[in-house]
Amino acid sequence: MTTDKRGGRGRVAATISVLGEILITAGLILALFVVYSLWWTNVIADRHEKAAADRVRQQWAQSTPSGGGHSAPKTLDTKDGIGFLHVPAMGRDFEVLVKKGTSTDVLNEGVAGYYTGPTPSVLPWAKTGNFTLAAHRDGHGAKFHNINKIKTGDPVVFESKDTWYVYKVYKILDQTSKYNVAVTDQIPKESGRTRPGRYITLTTCTPVYTSRYRYIVWGELVRTQKVDPQRTPPPELR
Repeated sequence: MTTDKRGGRGRVAATISVLGEILITAGLILALFVVYSLWWTNVIADRHEKAAADRVRQQWAQSTPSGGGHSAPKTLDTKDGIGFLHVPAMGRDFEVLVKKGTSTDVLNEGVAGYYTGPTPSVLPWAKTGNFTLAAHRDGHGAKFHNINKIKTGDPVVFESKDTWYVYKVYKILDQTSKYNVAVTDQIPKESGRTRPGRYITLTTCTPVYTSRYRYIVWGELVRTQKVDPQRTPPPELR
């Protein structure tokens, strides 16, 4: 009887030991996945974004000015990107390339993408409309991670080849349904605007590390500034 009891306890201890090793291994795998999702994907995405941004700036440097400065470019390369978004509230030197589309493939490149549906975005040089953008908040560059630091009255600037477009934030919605597509309407009535204007909308997931809801920032164009040969930033970015 004593031997049987010892043998039983031994089998229980062995089972517990095996289960413990499995749990430790599972924990390590989970930790590695978290590191991959929240760190390594940022590294890869930042590399992609920087390479594409460098190509855009090289193209701009090699091309001739379009002249007017505030009209649509005659040739717009939407493959590499259309320009750069600057948001001082998200970082002193915050700059992110803007590309066409908001698919996972596009946003995973560490860029901000402008909507092509269900309500297509206009581009900043349009006479009226809403320039609507999305970017990841965590992982894959996490370009909009600090979107919650933006306050009403803050500047948001879009840089094209020839023009700086300076917007002023006038409304923030810190949580809404991810199915609420009305936030990207060309007249963003949910922000309180009822007439056509020149708007910008930034969207991303919220709360942090989830995709349950959406965080929205609305701005309105207050002025434009022609790009000079030195590409001197507007005062809002100095």
